[in-house]
Amino acid sequence: MLSVLITLALSAPVNPPTPIGLWKTPGGAQIRLATCGADVCGTVVTSPHLQSHPDQVDALNAKPALRGRKIKGLRTLQVSPTGPGEWNKGWVYNPEDGKTYKAEVKLLGGGKLKMTGCVAKPLCQSQIWTRAGD
Repeated sequence: MLSVLITLALSAPVNPPTPIGLWKTPGGAQIRLATCGADVCGTVVTSPHLQSHPDQVDALNAKPALRGRKIKGLRTLQVSPTGPGEWNKGWVYNPEDGKTYKAEVKLLGGGKLKMTGCVAKPLCQSQIWTRAGD
């Protein structure tokens, strides 16, 4: 019986690490990462500012036509997989300054991921996000 259980455990498919789920940023925002085709996309769920101003719009967007978009539900991230636990080809939008940056996402383990936005390398800033749930 034990040998059957060991065989089943060893033959079970290994699930690759995934960023899919709800993540909390250092500033207290919550971003939901989900698949969008072959990519991973992030949308704003909430933030401390949204809790006090739920109708907040994308007022600082560089494109005037987009300044009326609601922040809640806004897609702010799209990255493509580049290796196990890494998504390095894509973009991240920061509604706090209205700018879009090159994005890199890397799972660190322990319920953490590293989100990096770059104007151009080496001009980058990183944050550690913490898994908030699913």
